[in-house]
Amino acid sequence: MASRIFLRSELESAWAEADIFNTVNQLSGEVYRSVANRKTLRVSVNNNIYFAKIHGAVGWREILKNLVLFRLPVVGAVNEYDASRILKAGGVCVPEVAGFGLRGINPATRESFIITDAVEPSISLEDFCADWAHSKPNFKVKKLLITQVAEMTQRLHSLGLNHRDLYICHFLLDLSALKKGEYHLTLIDLHRAQKRQSVPRRWLVKDLGSLLFSCMELGFGIKDWLRFISIYTGEPLRETFRGNQSEFWQAVQKRAQKLYQQADR
Repeated sequence: MASRIFLRSELESAWAEADIFNTVNQLSGEVYRSVANRKTLRVSVNNNIYFAKIHGAVGWREILKNLVLFRLPVVGAVNEYDASRILKAGGVCVPEVAGFGLRGINPATRESFIITDAVEPSISLEDFCADWAHSKPNFKVKKLLITQVAEMTQRLHSLGLNHRDLYICHFLLDLSALKKGEYHLTLIDLHRAQKRQSVPRRWLVKDLGSLLFSCMELGFGIKDWLRFISIYTGEPLRETFRGNQSEFWQAVQKRAQKLYQQADR
């Protein structure tokens, strides 16, 4: 049976004599998400706080169901582990990986896990901006956050990665830094991320459309969106909205509107 294990020094020491997969499967803590084959929980190991995502076997039925629906199934923690390493090396702030494990060759029976440092204390950007539609925020703060999100998103895509869940709630704002007047964002939830030489247009549209949709009720107007586009493209707007680029951003807006209409309200 194929196996890959990575443990950062403190976990390696804590679990030196243990069966790693049994130990991870027995971790207990606050459960944030639990579905048929995946569990996400906040855990403590020797007083250090982590988030663990534990992936069990998905089975051929689930894999085939996704393929029939033209969806790529998520069969483990490999996507998140690889995406995290690529993004960190590329200058995008993501949770630090403390542990990763994979065993099994057959994708239907494979087991895996990823353990990352908890980004705490923090608040999602969605929650931080929740009242901006009714209470006008500080202009400099709003501009700074739009700039950071645009730069992180551009870097994500330039590294050949698309997120597939790129919503504003998946950007965490560091509250310790905020107390010092600093604004530091971390991008999370990379388990569905895809890596290619370059990101196809349709996946760029999906990522950017999802991001725009998630901001539509948070007090972000057309000027804010144009600022995002200008930073993301690194071009003057008059250059961006010529020819195919104009069609691209129209497709992004159409995607966002479709998601908005489909959302339960």
